[in-house]
Amino acid sequence: MARTLAQKVWDAHIVRRTDGEPDLLYIDMHLLHEVNTPQAFDGLRASGRSVRRPELTIGVEDHNTPTIAIDKVISDPAAREQVSLMRKNCAEFGIELFRLGEEHQGIVHIVGPELGLSHPGSTIVCCDSHTATQGAFGALAFGIGTSQVEHVLATQTLPIAPLKNMAVTVNGSLPAGVTAKDLILAIIARVGTAGGQGHVIEYRGQAIRELSMEGRMTVCNMSVEAGSRAGMIAPDETTFAYLKGRPAAPTGAEWDREVEHWRQFFTDEDATFDKELVIDAAALTPVVTWGTTPAQSVPLGEPVPHPDSIDDPNERAAVERAISYMDVVPGQPVRGLPIDVVFVGSCTNSRIEDLREVAKVLDGRTVASGVDLMIVPGSMKVRQQAIDEGLEAIFRRAGTGLRFAGCSMCAALNEDRLSPGQRAASTNNRNFEGRQGKGSRTHIVSPAVAAASAVAGRLVSPADLS
Repeated sequence: MARTLAQKVWDAHIVRRTDGEPDLLYIDMHLLHEVNTPQAFDGLRASGRSVRRPELTIGVEDHNTPTIAIDKVISDPAAREQVSLMRKNCAEFGIELFRLGEEHQGIVHIVGPELGLSHPGSTIVCCDSHTATQGAFGALAFGIGTSQVEHVLATQTLPIAPLKNMAVTVNGSLPAGVTAKDLILAIIARVGTAGGQGHVIEYRGQAIRELSMEGRMTVCNMSVEAGSRAGMIAPDETTFAYLKGRPAAPTGAEWDREVEHWRQFFTDEDATFDKELVIDAAALTPVVTWGTTPAQSVPLGEPVPHPDSIDDPNERAAVERAISYMDVVPGQPVRGLPIDVVFVGSCTNSRIEDLREVAKVLDGRTVASGVDLMIVPGSMKVRQQAIDEGLEAIFRRAGTGLRFAGCSMCAALNEDRLSPGQRAASTNNRNFEGRQGKGSRTHIVSPAVAAASAVAGRLVSPADLS
């Protein structure tokens, strides 16, 4: 029977299949961070269980960690307690933990691929929906809840009902100035925030194949913003080149054997999908969100939509609420909206390729007066690489700096957050009401648009800069 990429990975990991019950899948890699995990460890203690495969489990401190003054005691009591519990639990149960400021510390979805843990054809879970990032390697990677974390810790397996399959094919090449972030925002605008619900999205086509691994991770990362549980891209030579030589990648003859194994993970030519979407890459331009969901976006050159042009009453009401919250006007150009803060970071866009894009725009320019540009690398390795490549020096000359690694203002769980009423151009993945601070207004953009907007003091693309 012809199978999709996702189905092949799923089938290879079935431990037990029983009629009327979820499948039981074996999990190859379990990643943890300090949020949503304390209760899982408490459950293990209460039942007298140990961690089944601690060598296949890795912890990272990322959500509550400060991005400045990391040598000081964490100021927020709740954040400090969560980090403390993470350290206690990992030490007690024998789990390797990357602590604040250490070489491999950073956002969990950045650190896994960086170490070479994201192997094609594997299953990867974490207590965070953006685990989907690692589907860029042809892995079936998805977020799980606290009770599921406990189950995986105790058994290295997960009971889960099979998912449907959706294909998004992007034909042609992306135009100059259009990035992976613009592409995934355009896809979400087409399918909506629930369009992929219950599905694994496989991204295919020329434009996807031409993306770097960092671009592919950006696309898969935001699959969850389309309602999907996971996003995947079939592994190819780009995938293998990225993984080769990384700390957790196989070496020598084992590398050759693994690559041959990884090559089997692709969708068969006559396999069928439950849903399909085809996009013309040549028609895309830089995209920016104007509202309070990632689907409420438009090309940068288009205006805020008019609610009265929307037939569905529920959708019209959602647009009216978003317009009110974001303090924009129907028909108002999105290009040129003034901003207060620019955030470059998050598991979507904080890799070295993203920082290079920002440096390219900032080189020889300065940040506009009154704009706070915050650049937060996704890992300490990325931070060091940015220093070694001279990117930090460009940032300093432009009037900003380079913070330490962490989730930062993406989730506003530490001191990095917007004040009520502030408007931000942000490279993160979510723009919900209050996501980056109470009363905050977030416009999701690509790193290049973020950098250009920091220079102009308003939403613009690099092409708009003189």
